Amino acid sequence: MSFSNARTAYLGNSVTTASPARLLVMLVERLVLDVERALQAQTDESWTDAHTHLLHAQEIVVELVSSLKPEQMTAGKELVMLYEFLRSRLVAANVNRDPEMTRQALTIATGLCETWRSAALAAPV
Repeated sequence: MSFSNARTAYLGNSVTTASPARLLVMLVERLVLDVERALQAQTDESWTDAHTHLLHAQEIVVELVSSLKPEQMTAGKELVMLYEFLRSRLVAANVNRDPEMTRQALTIATGLCETWRSAALAAPV
């Protein structure tokens, strides 16, 4: 088995065996990674790469929103509004090629990631 195949198998297995809390953390970690990569690409004026990373980040946010059941959570509606604000920052950062908006999105995404990580650690297994 090649390294690439082994890595793919490992990643696939880690996703299929992860708890819902761990899956959420993995998703927001990838969101942060995408926004970091987009910011670096914008800094390098690699607009195609920035566009790709920002689109993927937007897709993650849409998935986060679609998986929520805000009526079953304290502050669920506020969380939806935060996700939508984040998505709007990502869209504007992409359309306007604006690294400052990307930085704002990164701040929000990083905060979400830290919050969900803490919540996952506090959740019963």
